Amino acid sequence: MERLRVEFTTEPFDLDEAPAHAVVAREVIQGAQLDAVDVGPFGNTAEGRPEAVLAAVDALLRRSLEAGATRVSLQVNVIGKGER
Repeated sequence: MERLRVEFTTEPFDLDEAPAHAVVAREVIQGAQLDAVDVGPFGNTAEGRPEAVLAAVDALLRRSLEAGATRVSLQVNVIGKGER
């Protein structure tokens, strides 16, 4: 595996204010040792070495569920060196 890309969202959504589970998930991803992070209101993406992405996904799932998420949707893709 060259690199991994994870895309994720947490629910339930709140369009007025970011819920605690969404804030926690973003903090986990932004604090991880990843190469690229894109945080948005309806989805988030991060890329990095497989070990770093998998560790971040583990923490993301555990902490966002503890913070009240009722659903975490994620997709993990293997990407090559030049692919973005």
